[in-house]
Amino acid sequence: MTHAKLTLPFDRTNTLPEDVQQEREIALEYLAEAWNSASEDGVDSQALAHAALFAAIATLVRDHGEEAVSRMIGNIPNRIESGEYSLDRVLQ
Repeated sequence: MTHAKLTLPFDRTNTLPEDVQQEREIALEYLAEAWNSASEDGVDSQALAHAALFAAIATLVRDHGEEAVSRMIGNIPNRIESGEYSLDRVLQ
């Protein structure tokens, strides 16, 4: 069984400082590598997604607190609807 490789394009339209942007790009490369390795080992993509979300949210709550993370996550529906998380969208 072959699995499509996950690639995580980085949004280059943001205004992050260059060093922060580079670190986030490296982090995305590591995540894509781990994701693809788990997928090749037969781990279901839905299970991977749920585990990744849990790990990300738990880390953010630990570092920033429940209220701050709740406010940040409250903005996600609008970001999803605007296509920010669509991997197949074309940026012009």
